Amino acid sequence: MQESLAINSDYKRSLFDSLELFRGVSPDDVQGLLRRCDRRDLGEGELLLSPGEKNEHVFVVLSGSVNVHVGSPETPVIATMETGECVGEMSIIEDRDPSAYVLGAEDTHLLVIHQTILWNMVDASHEFAKNLLIVLSERVRSHNRVIADNFGELKKFERHATTDALTSLANRHAMEDTFPQQITQCIEAGKPVAMMMIDVDNFKQFNDMFGHIAGDRALSAVSKILRTQFRPRDLLVRYGGDEFAVLLPDVTAEQGVAIGERVRQAVCGETGDGSDSLIQIPLRISMGVAELQPEGTLDSLTRAADKALYRAKNAGRNTVST
Repeated sequence: MQESLAINSDYKRSLFDSLELFRGVSPDDVQGLLRRCDRRDLGEGELLLSPGEKNEHVFVVLSGSVNVHVGSPETPVIATMETGECVGEMSIIEDRDPSAYVLGAEDTHLLVIHQTILWNMVDASHEFAKNLLIVLSERVRSHNRVIADNFGELKKFERHATTDALTSLANRHAMEDTFPQQITQCIEAGKPVAMMMIDVDNFKQFNDMFGHIAGDRALSAVSKILRTQFRPRDLLVRYGGDEFAVLLPDVTAEQGVAIGERVRQAVCGETGDGSDSLIQIPLRISMGVAELQPEGTLDSLTRAADKALYRAKNAGRNTVST
């Protein structure tokens, strides 16, 4: 609901002093313009501004408060605008739709200033113009603080999204991003590229016998050994469960088998770092190796390496197959 705004002379001065846009502004300079403004009652949870909806007003909070959300109204509140503060000015200045959702945090009473009246107020009062610049400056600083405060959380999220928590290796999500890039580079350079799929033999039985905590420690120990067996340019990921995948640029299937045999011997010889109680528990791995074929893709290479891994398992495990 909107209605005409009339300012009673008894609280005119106190009202001006309490509103960030009107501090120091002479009431006489903008009185006529204020009479052309509206006011609005906003209920708790009621939407005031949203991306994709054109905004032509600045809303000054006369009482109550509003919450600001980014992404959707269901996301956490990033800012609350209290009595005396305003919202909507950035979309008018930038001539763009609002970048955030603004909802009533409680029953709220708003002064509604249309953009044409806003610019008339800027022309009518130097103090009003200065206050608007201060508000805009504070808003930019506030946005920068939000970005800075959330940058660490964003990086943590990105890291977790591409890193396996148990082994600290890259995970399957990272594989889907980095493997195609390396494959493309090898194809453009006319060089071979191979993939190795690695599976810990009889891992279910290991878990059943020693428990899942021991199983996690075993996988972590295996991953540490695998890290030491490949070149920095090789891409090692935890594919899932007890499986690992390695992309080997500039490596043929024959060379991959030789590398795999060396890796297999390293894992079978030691599964822990001196302080790990699993050091005496023998673990074995099976490995499948495939080379990218002409017109091949990551999917076809993965399928070929997976089939080779099954051949290794069918051959009795603890072996390398193509």
